[in-house]
Amino acid sequence: MADPQNRERFELRRQSDALVCSFARNTRPGGTVGYQRQDQDLWIERRPGWGWVAWDPASQSCTGRPWNVLPAAQGDHPPEGDWVSRKGAKSYVYSLVYVS
Repeated sequence: MADPQNRERFELRRQSDALVCSFARNTRPGGTVGYQRQDQDLWIERRPGWGWVAWDPASQSCTGRPWNVLPAAQGDHPPEGDWVSRKGAKSYVYSLVYVS
């Protein structure tokens, strides 16, 4: 298990089939800090009113978010635990886990 202070990398582990998506802390083009997926140009970012979410800039919509942690209760990093995503007509449940 990762050191609880290490918040540089995390994995989203899909609960239905164990697919793993790896993310690393990075600076976004506008200068804000987010977490970029390692194999695609997808980001988990903090958005006003939304907290930490996966955001689709093309449609200006949320495509993933924490299930049990409201935006006001989120800290400086995406919260560990269950996340849900929406991709077209499908939804998935993931576990966000920080890794070394």
